[in-house]
Amino acid sequence: MRDTYNSPAEQEPLRRYLENGDLDQGWRSGWFEQLAEWKRAGKRFHRVRLVSVPLTPYSKWGMLIAARSNEEGDDIRYLDRADAGALPDYDYWLFDSKLVAKMHFGDGDAFVSFELIEDPAVVVEHNYWRDAAWHHAVTRDEFAAEHGQQR
Repeated sequence: MRDTYNSPAEQEPLRRYLENGDLDQGWRSGWFEQLAEWKRAGKRFHRVRLVSVPLTPYSKWGMLIAARSNEEGDDIRYLDRADAGALPDYDYWLFDSKLVAKMHFGDGDAFVSFELIEDPAVVVEHNYWRDAAWHHAVTRDEFAAEHGQQR
């Protein structure tokens, strides 16, 4: 949902990319192992990233490394923020369509906390938003081709 995230784990890989185009993803091996485990268990993992156009350097980098994520089973789609007016203006994760984790960020785009929400009416609303975003989003490869980020 955000155009930039300030995650300690991403700072050095992002710096290397901005400096010399390095896209090494060894630092994500634990994530890829987790995706493989979920896949073996029959679970799906998918998300929609809302991005502003023109893309920020962070969004460009995120789109480039998302190619590997998609190969590993993390189905990441993209939606131009200009086309997402009816969606909420905050990040959230939805687990098994039953639990919402609403993300909270502080100064400098750093993650602060999440709020778990189980209220059925709120969960249904977030399911609706997820489905609407998914319906209007395009694959990572389509969006990357459209915005010159195929690498």
